[in-house]
Amino acid sequence: MKPASFLLLPLVALLCLLSPADAADAPSTFKVSELSFARPAAWEWVPSQSQMRKAQLKVPNAAGEAGEIVFFHFGPANGGGTQANIERWHRQFQGTKEEIKARTEDGKAGDAKVTYVFAEGTYMSGMPGGPQTPKPGFALVGAILEDPAGNIFVKFTGPKALVEGATADFKKMVATAKR
Repeated sequence: MKPASFLLLPLVALLCLLSPADAADAPSTFKVSELSFARPAAWEWVPSQSQMRKAQLKVPNAAGEAGEIVFFHFGPANGGGTQANIERWHRQFQGTKEEIKARTEDGKAGDAKVTYVFAEGTYMSGMPGGPQTPKPGFALVGAILEDPAGNIFVKFTGPKALVEGATADFKKMVATAKR
């Protein structure tokens, strides 16, 4: 007669195959263009369904809707300049620049100049030119990394309290960018 533990091994192996992999165990570092970034451990890796999205993360939120961080890279001289993207991101909110508390801040990530972009209020979620869903009480923190291989655009949106609470970690992640 076989010991019970011997019989359980195939069952445990099967359950491991059937269980989805924990998103927190996804890559701790990832590459966008020629720069590598370190993902905060509590943030989940999301496989991208779009070629435009070079990397995507989910910021869990025990109080409600999760936050979304998306990395875009379009190559050298593509994707628009820094100012054009700042304005585009601000226009994704309803209201004047004063009402959405639109602002920018300069920073560095290695040798790259970084422009941080901030806004809050009613975010119009959806693809440009397509149907949009108003999301009141949202915020955006974006980062535009100027790189010779082409700018990298990083956009973090979600409920205002979540975004505000995770802004320091977002900036730390952006600051990890290195060749």
